[in-house]
Amino acid sequence: MSATPAEGPGGGGPDDVHVVRGGSPLTGTISVPGDKSISHRALLLAALAEGTSAIHGLSPGEDVARTLSAVAALGAEVGTDGASITVHGGRSRLHAPATPLDLGNSGSGMRLLAGMVATLPGTTTLTGDQSLRSRPMDRVAEPLSLMGAEVTGQGPTCLPPLEVSGGPLVGIEYTPPMASAQVKSAILLAGIAADGETVVHEPVATRAHTEEMLAAAGADIDFRRVGGGREIRVRRSTLAAGTYTVPGDPSQAAFWVVAGTIVPGSLVTVSGIQLGIERLGFLGVLRRMGATIEMDEAGSLTGSVTSYTCALHGTVIEAAEIPALDEVPILAVAAATALGTTRFKDVGELRVKESDRLAGVAELVRAFGADAAVDGDDLVVEGSGAPLRPARIDARGDHRMAMAAAVAGSACPASAGETTITGWGAVATSYPGFADTLAHLASGRR
Repeated sequence: MSATPAEGPGGGGPDDVHVVRGGSPLTGTISVPGDKSISHRALLLAALAEGTSAIHGLSPGEDVARTLSAVAALGAEVGTDGASITVHGGRSRLHAPATPLDLGNSGSGMRLLAGMVATLPGTTTLTGDQSLRSRPMDRVAEPLSLMGAEVTGQGPTCLPPLEVSGGPLVGIEYTPPMASAQVKSAILLAGIAADGETVVHEPVATRAHTEEMLAAAGADIDFRRVGGGREIRVRRSTLAAGTYTVPGDPSQAAFWVVAGTIVPGSLVTVSGIQLGIERLGFLGVLRRMGATIEMDEAGSLTGSVTSYTCALHGTVIEAAEIPALDEVPILAVAAATALGTTRFKDVGELRVKESDRLAGVAELVRAFGADAAVDGDDLVVEGSGAPLRPARIDARGDHRMAMAAAVAGSACPASAGETTITGWGAVATSYPGFADTLAHLASGRR
């Protein structure tokens, strides 16, 4: 297999291509980049905290690099200490920047930063690449406006560039209309600077990183499970500086867990990943499909996951099992190799990710030889249990689509030819070393 340097997300040039030939078992123990969600939050909390924080294991992807640049532009002092990042923060240092903050392709960065800059006097402009400028920001604009910030964007769904004018805020009680850790986090980041209490009711519990990290930083916050959801209450708070150790990203690990399951003759272990309950729904789905997966907890909510090659069968997957829907593209690849029908229910939110992932995933599955269709807000994959066939895939500037295609290509027989993926540069937003890791596993080196 080979890869060439890419121009950037969706660059589209001749170098923005990755070629995969299957036929090699994937074997070995690997690690994945630091969790992207935790990396964004560690940077923002460190910027808000009084004093100097250290962050170990920060994600190396471009999305997190954009957030790092943003907190520096807001007035935090950012440096390096060996392999760690240091952030000297505090509210007295922070201010609205003179120029727009360019978040590239990072919807997480933009939505979280919207909540943070809503607490600062003046106007901050948040922008990004063409893909990000097509993603709706009304979901954060509405609650932040209710709190007293002025948030404006383009058109009825408040598309970026987003202008956020901050100032005195008041707490609100809010139920997000969709399961979104990003929306919840934006509200909580604004809530720690608001008068009164801010309450977020989640009908479906999403990843709890923000509330857990705020509590560890000394915020006046309470949260509890309520049925299948969660209630979070936060009051005005001053955050303390600290040390953050970012574990491996389970959403990135999902690609390798599926690869170990569907590439013939494979045995893959992913070590050092974050084992939060809201992040591991994909493991339950794969086990229900017949996968053999072992999990070894190392303590402090981190551990390793090992997968073996197995025959899979179809299942029904509820959106609540994978609240952020990040693992749908790679689970759809697994479903394409399975025998029978797999239905992903209520995944319409995929239409407003880095690309229209709902249509894109269906096209990807069909390109590799299985049947797939969009049925309202459901994705239906019909697997025959037969080997996949190589394909030519346009990743549409979407990192998860590109990586899912690479895993699918690895599962194809060598005699069938190569899989070619254009738009491979998008992978740099979250996992710049993905191609190297795939090559390492295919080489059989331990």
